[in-house]
Amino acid sequence: MSLIPGGVWVLGLVSLLMDVSSEMIHSLLPLYMVTVLGISALMVGVIEGIAESTALLVKVFSGALSDYLGKRKGLALFGYALGALTKPMFALASTAGMVLAARFLDRVGKGVRGAPRDALIADITPAAIRGAAFGLRQSLDTVGAFLGPLIGVGLMLLWANDFRAVFWVAVIPGLLAVALLLFGVHERKRAEAHQPVNPVSRANLQRLGNAYWWVVGIGAMFTLARFSEAFLVLRAAQGGIPVALVPLVMVAMNLIYAALAYPFGKLSDSISHTSLLVLGLVVLIAADLVLSANDHWTTVLLGVALWGVHMGITQGLLARMVADVTPADLRGTAYGFFNLISGLAMLIASVLAGLLWDKLGASFTFYAGAGFCVFTLVGLWVRLKREQALHAE
Repeated sequence: MSLIPGGVWVLGLVSLLMDVSSEMIHSLLPLYMVTVLGISALMVGVIEGIAESTALLVKVFSGALSDYLGKRKGLALFGYALGALTKPMFALASTAGMVLAARFLDRVGKGVRGAPRDALIADITPAAIRGAAFGLRQSLDTVGAFLGPLIGVGLMLLWANDFRAVFWVAVIPGLLAVALLLFGVHERKRAEAHQPVNPVSRANLQRLGNAYWWVVGIGAMFTLARFSEAFLVLRAAQGGIPVALVPLVMVAMNLIYAALAYPFGKLSDSISHTSLLVLGLVVLIAADLVLSANDHWTTVLLGVALWGVHMGITQGLLARMVADVTPADLRGTAYGFFNLISGLAMLIASVLAGLLWDKLGASFTFYAGAGFCVFTLVGLWVRLKREQALHAE
């Protein structure tokens, strides 16, 4: 770990603080929408799908802009600042439309910062330890993702399920993240003057190559197989867990995710990426089947834990794979398009999950997720056979 540049550590801590802020809200938001505002599961899926896909769609523009300008930090700073400043909107929201507006703007901020931040990590990290660097950033990010719900649970118990009060507290770590990025990260100066070039011209898009677009396709298939985590929260609530304690399922998932992201990221520096992708899908199938079985808290906890294992195996790996097959001057654009396609898949997956939940029940929703996993496994198998055939020639 000592070889990883200091800037990666700082960016990881920035992610940690912003995730504490975001997850304090997001771990409670599905319950707030359903129990306080009376929103249906389908509408929860629509809101979550629009919100998360918005973040991914915006990344294509911010990533390309960071390549055009030759600068990453300014865009990342703007995105984190927007995310922090939208947090009070959740505390003020009283209708589905207001929640949607808050989620939309919050995710625009996430979208603006995501691709430039990932490209910045790839820029400052030697290729030989790139998997470890992305794994570390993901691990620190996920520490925030389980600390946020944990703090939310404590405050809900302390303040007798006062959702709005918890949402106001979430503003603080968001502002701290912006301050740390502003003063703690220094972008590497380029050896020569940067000449702005259109990164989305036909010639530059052709430079990305087939290997890159294959990674994009695999990322989209993984997103279809893994819909919004809001449905994990709703599944836990079905089992009769007290409202204040429901976010603990996200704490459990993210604790495991955080513990495994760095080891598996480092492992990706030395073993087959396809093997790790297959392992991640097999674990996600197991998670879906467990969650479909029943809503007892022990069953839900096991399923959520397996979901966290899957995330730890795959998320840093996919980010590293994009960097490996992309020219340095097009990394922002590459991350942007990767997340554009994944964003469309997330929208489809979350809306479909909400529709299945309302019409056919929770179990069928998770069975459908397992089915998408099997479909993705077939795609990986075909790719693997094609690679073996090429090597044989």
